[in-house]
Amino acid sequence: MRSANDAAPAALVACAGGGVGDSLLASVVARALRRRFARVDALTLAEHRSTLERVPDVDDVLVADGGDEASLCSSIASRRYDAAVVTWATARIARTIKRAGIPVRVGQARRLYSNSFTSRVVVRSERGDVTSHWTQVLLDYARALGCDTADAVPRFVPTQGDTEQARSLMQRHGLESERFLILHPTNAIACARAWPTTGWRALYDALRERFGIPVVVTGGARDRDIAASVGAIAVAGETSIGAFGALAALARAYVGITTGAMHVAAAAGAPTVGVFPFQSDFPERWAPLGKRTAVVRASYRCHSGDTKERCADYACIARLDVARIVATTVGLLS
Repeated sequence: MRSANDAAPAALVACAGGGVGDSLLASVVARALRRRFARVDALTLAEHRSTLERVPDVDDVLVADGGDEASLCSSIASRRYDAAVVTWATARIARTIKRAGIPVRVGQARRLYSNSFTSRVVVRSERGDVTSHWTQVLLDYARALGCDTADAVPRFVPTQGDTEQARSLMQRHGLESERFLILHPTNAIACARAWPTTGWRALYDALRERFGIPVVVTGGARDRDIAASVGAIAVAGETSIGAFGALAALARAYVGITTGAMHVAAAAGAPTVGVFPFQSDFPERWAPLGKRTAVVRASYRCHSGDTKERCADYACIARLDVARIVATTVGLLS
């Protein structure tokens, strides 16, 4: 990590919002900024800090913890950034970046807080673009500073400690490197919306039968009940984000619903199949990026007006296209 007092040009990427996947995808902006800046730090949520600490394109990670705004402003100002790119803004973050005295500030146009930025970018989705990958949308902010990168694949590098934790978990469950699959059946709304598990259980059984190796069901601490109902080897809540990334890197493949874990697995180097079961999903925008990745699009026709946040029965989850997901996994690994 470079010293915060370096006289070399420095930039800050503010991605203090959304989910882990949003912050990880925003890290490609840090890579692009290295075209002009020797040091690039990130400002993110406390729960995303450990993710960005494992991204080699980021030198240091600051936390927007929701505490005293003046203290955060002072901390940012002390680092003497030459520019800031705000990929996820709130009025508070936009105001803090401005108050910190950063002379060049790039952020989203058409918002009440947009006057805090010296350069304002109209997000492509507001122009009707639903096919550009989100990394390309975010890179438009860096392009406003004359920075870009041809490599828009996020990187997540587990530490030695992460790998040791992952191998310890594998040992407890009798797993061998590249001799197990990961199945991730949950996202942020799974518990809150009474997620059905019949489709995931069918997929679990089908993956075990097709590949003849164990399938590990992952998730967060609140997903334990769902994970346990899907498969016998359920480790939801048993790994940090770093250990999860290490586990994914050691797996034969990762198969799971579109969520932050999918992006971490792909960035860690796991062959990754992203499942997009909802008609309201945009697979082109949120596809996993990595060396070997694939997506399975929605095949179940939702009720009119259904979204992933509002659905009466989540029938698309209960009736996953298991055969197509398995075939896609086989094709990816061929």
